[in-house]
Amino acid sequence: LSILDIIEDTTVDGPGFRTAIYAAGCPNGCPGCHNPESWDINRGRWMSTDEILQKVLADSFADVTFSGGDPMYQPEASPNWHMHQAAEPEEHLVLYGDTFETLLHNPRQAKLLEYIDVLVDGKFKEELRDEDLYFRGSSNQRLIDVQASLKAQKAVDYVYNPKL
Repeated sequence: LSILDIIEDTTVDGPGFRTAIYAAGCPNGCPGCHNPESWDINRGRWMSTDEILQKVLADSFADVTFSGGDPMYQPEASPNWHMHQAAEPEEHLVLYGDTFETLLHNPRQAKLLEYIDVLVDGKFKEELRDEDLYFRGSSNQRLIDVQASLKAQKAVDYVYNPKL
């Protein structure tokens, strides 16, 4: 995968302390994007999934966020996440990506959803920017409980309670 950065012990890209993996490559080019340097896949450093897993496992916090860019831009490069999830089943995985409905209907991307707990879905829209939202930049973006959504075959909201 082409990776821009891996940040340990962050609290801004999902609930609690976590490791955030920022993938390079995004076809959307959203106006107002806070990370436009992530659009070019060649700006990242090429890493194997094993290298990424070793970095994640070295962190004392098990929770992980995949952000970017668009981490689903490189879905075929992520075959080992199921092995990591089997080794670390308590891990809470957050993914930033396209809408749940779009990912569900793309076979290359849909197979990865079974390993994701929360999807921050939808493209950032500058005209809907809202700095008061948790873990997302615009009000059109949803927090989706992926496992409940897969069972229901429709998007189910993830309810975040920062007081817990």
